[in-house]
Amino acid sequence: MQLEYNKPKLSFWQIWNMSFGFLGIQFGFALQGGFMSRIFQTLGAEKDAIPMLWIAAPLTGLIVQPIVGYLSDRTWHPILGRRRPFFFIGAVLSTLALFFAPYSSALWMAVGSLWILDASINISMEPFRALVADKLPDSQRSYGFVIQTLIIGIGTWIASNLPWFMTQIGVPNTAEPGIIPDSVKFAFGIGAFVLFSSILITILTTKEYPPENLAEFKAEKEKNQGFFNGFVEIFKNIIGMPKVMFQLGLVQFFSWFAFFTMWSFATPAITEHVFGATDPTSLAYNNAADSVGNYLGTYGLTSMFFALTLAMITSKIKINRKLVHMLSLIAGGIGFISIYYVDQAWMLHISFSLVGIAWASILSMPYAMLSSSVDPKKMGVFMGIFNMFIVLPQILAALGGINFLYKLLFGEDVVFTMVLAGTSLFIAGLCTLLITNKAVTHDG
Repeated sequence: MQLEYNKPKLSFWQIWNMSFGFLGIQFGFALQGGFMSRIFQTLGAEKDAIPMLWIAAPLTGLIVQPIVGYLSDRTWHPILGRRRPFFFIGAVLSTLALFFAPYSSALWMAVGSLWILDASINISMEPFRALVADKLPDSQRSYGFVIQTLIIGIGTWIASNLPWFMTQIGVPNTAEPGIIPDSVKFAFGIGAFVLFSSILITILTTKEYPPENLAEFKAEKEKNQGFFNGFVEIFKNIIGMPKVMFQLGLVQFFSWFAFFTMWSFATPAITEHVFGATDPTSLAYNNAADSVGNYLGTYGLTSMFFALTLAMITSKIKINRKLVHMLSLIAGGIGFISIYYVDQAWMLHISFSLVGIAWASILSMPYAMLSSSVDPKKMGVFMGIFNMFIVLPQILAALGGINFLYKLLFGEDVVFTMVLAGTSLFIAGLCTLLITNKAVTHDG
């Protein structure tokens, strides 16, 4: 890997091509997050059971991400490089899972599809994070992760609106009980194509830096080869993680608890609270669910514009990453809580615009701060370990944390899940105050 002080600054388009695969990855995540709960309900799942149906995905991520990060740190292929072999493997598996998910004929099949899809996407996603740190000097890290977020925002907005768009051009959005509507099937098929092709573009247009000393790299790899040695190395890195990484992890924990709550409950919460539709087999429910996808797309669109603004700013001046992140999280918390007060559907665009500001920051600022605080030679494994702070809150939420907390703190109505999500983002914002290392919180 090239030394930090030897890394040249890259142009906008070089970083764009390097990160373009995130367009497809976010298609997968947006369709998964926006419509898997709808698929579960169509196949007969009760609202309170939905979080538990999601649990296989984060459990798999807890295991897969550190392993993939560790392996990518120790990989060098003369043609594909360090991270790109994992891009390709993840792309193939994700494409297959995304295409077949809406053809599930039973609830267990849909849960299995979600499990495979989430695990496969994670094989590609964390190496993409590490690639930015591999290729860019510290002075461009915020800029690089913000451009990734810009691409993610585009993907979120388009993917979230796909089922609604399919309905507008005449594709049916209703079906017999227990059958997924064609509008969802078409959207997932398009998503599968975009996922594979966008990652392929990154693979074909991006070169990676080889290890500084290839002989030394191979010798170190042979010395520590084997499953047991790999497990021990990952465990040592978890125990010895930098203090800043743990502090950022607390911020991530509450941030991702909030967004997992949204992905699990936005559809039932909004269709019931705003549209008054509760029967998953009815035309009213499916029209409302399509509209929820449209409103969820707003947070993707806002995150795209916010990321574009940040990209222009960070390309010219240095920023206070911590301050940007704290204010963004608070804005997102206000957005979630405001859903409870919405009495006209169009107001949801305002709520999710605020949520989009938080989303843009969550996908960029923590990674920019993390990449400035860890050993570059272990960037992959630390990115994977950092993701534990993303999957652990999802596991907690899926095991009943959401159902228990929103009913205990706020009330029985399912819309209070969105209030819980907003509260969690407020806590995440306060946790940023724990990070005091200026070398991490400010651009290099």
